[in-house]
Amino acid sequence: MSTRQVSETRVIAAPPDRIFALLADPAQHPLIDGSGTVQASRSTGPRKLELGARFGMDMKMGLPYKILNTVVEYEESLLIAWRHFYGHRWRWQLRDLGDGRTEVTETFDYSTTPVGFLLALVGFPERNRRGIHATLDRLAGMFEPDLSSGPPPSV
Repeated sequence: MSTRQVSETRVIAAPPDRIFALLADPAQHPLIDGSGTVQASRSTGPRKLELGARFGMDMKMGLPYKILNTVVEYEESLLIAWRHFYGHRWRWQLRDLGDGRTEVTETFDYSTTPVGFLLALVGFPERNRRGIHATLDRLAGMFEPDLSSGPPPSV
C-alpha cells in the first residue's frame, strides 16, 4: 500500500449486498460517516451510485461547504470509489466471507492528488484514520446490535 493511503479493515456481520446498498446510496452517507464532516446528501444526483455518477454532499469542517464527487471505480457489491475535485479518493472494498459476514476495507487515497503533500502536512491522514475507524464502527453498528442490551426488536 502506498504511503499516501490510510486504510482500515473490519469484518461486519452482514452480507456484502446489504452493506453495498448503503455505500451506493449517497443519502445514507451522513448516517455512516464517523468523521462528523458529512452533513447531508444534496438533492441533485442519483439515488444509487454507479460508475461515472456525480453526487454532491453538504460538508462541514469548521465551516460548511459543498463538494462534488465522481464515482471512479465500481463493481456491484464489491467495490466503489469516488474522487473529490482535488483528486483524492475514498474507496470501499467488500469481500464476502460467507455465513453472512463481509470483510470491509475503507481507504482514503491521497496518492492521486497533486496536493497530497499538503494534506499530509496539515494532518489529514491521521484525522482520516480516526474518521475511518469511527465510520467502520458506525457501519458495523447498523448490522450488529449491541448484544448487552438483549436481542434486537422484532420487525
